[in-house]
Amino acid sequence: MLAGRLAFSAIPVFIVAGILLGPSAGTPTIIEPSEGTDLLARLGIVLLLFFLGLEFSLDRLTAARRMVLVGGLIDLVINAGLGLVVGIALLGPGPEAVLLAGLIYISSSGIVTRALFDLRRLADDETDLVLGILVFEDLAIALFLGIAAALATGESVGGLEVTATAGLALAFVLAFLLLGRWAHHAIDRIAPKLDREQLLLGSLAIAIGGGALGEAAGLSEAVGALLAGVLLSGSEIRDQIEQQLLGLRDFAAAIFFFAFGLEVDLAQADDAALWLALAVPIAIGGKLAGGFLAGRSTGFSRRQSVNVGTSLVARGEFTIILAGLAAAGVALDEEFRELVSPFAGLFVLATAVAGVVLMRESRRIGRVVFPSRTARREARR
Repeated sequence: MLAGRLAFSAIPVFIVAGILLGPSAGTPTIIEPSEGTDLLARLGIVLLLFFLGLEFSLDRLTAARRMVLVGGLIDLVINAGLGLVVGIALLGPGPEAVLLAGLIYISSSGIVTRALFDLRRLADDETDLVLGILVFEDLAIALFLGIAAALATGESVGGLEVTATAGLALAFVLAFLLLGRWAHHAIDRIAPKLDREQLLLGSLAIAIGGGALGEAAGLSEAVGALLAGVLLSGSEIRDQIEQQLLGLRDFAAAIFFFAFGLEVDLAQADDAALWLALAVPIAIGGKLAGGFLAGRSTGFSRRQSVNVGTSLVARGEFTIILAGLAAAGVALDEEFRELVSPFAGLFVLATAVAGVVLMRESRRIGRVVFPSRTARREARR
């Protein structure tokens, strides 16, 4: 209700609510993180990405393959590169700098997806590029997680292992895309025989099963759920599925953002202040620049490219996952291990709020930065 009054996305409000009601606000703790909140949060990210997949037909997704490659590579070079510069500046060359680069690089599939729904951006042409970059990032982070685990524990990682992980991830995506060519026909034959409850449970099984398979393939549950949604996007029952699961999606997604707020520790903000002061503006600027260049390189207008850049600013679940991995890394510097978790929490909070605000105002920003010819002539007068 508060977000509605402010004409604002509810995402930052849910996160702040988690901080205020959780154990780190300096006030009596009302809600503790638990297995229950974690389970609902994971269900939230699965359903958010599943719904995003339902909105994208297989043809629309495969047609965006150039955007996936070109946009993803531009985003990787700029933002992973800037992350590495920040890491070296703060920590010097070493595994800690590489891990910090990973934390800074990857956008949040969950926050970006919910904001796209809230702002009704799914039908925009440039949303295909945003989705393509998110898929590329998830593929890249699947490889990076193996490298990060090796750096954290001090183990060596071979090129054969990285190649095998990459091959498995790509094979998983291709298998889902091939399956999608005929899966909706089979589903349309079965669907009329299902009652309301069976349709609800069957849809949930496909969404959660896709997430589980994605995780088993070395990707994220988010990518698996997205591809599961794409499988059903061409079926005749797509609208029915959305109606059945919409309430559960919104509830579980709210818990996802709220549970993230429970993990943010404001008490350690001072310790991570230097890292935040350097990383946050560079991270925001890097996504704005990378998204803009990706948009222009794939044929979008300057204003559309601004929309792409603002859509990628928010960081989220993968940053937290990598921070947890780094905090437990016995081979890493002790001071880095102590600071990385509070830094990640506050870094995600700052970029999530900034990202949602920038997405909401992106069209206005585009008009101001790149005025039309008529506006320029009037300005000269």
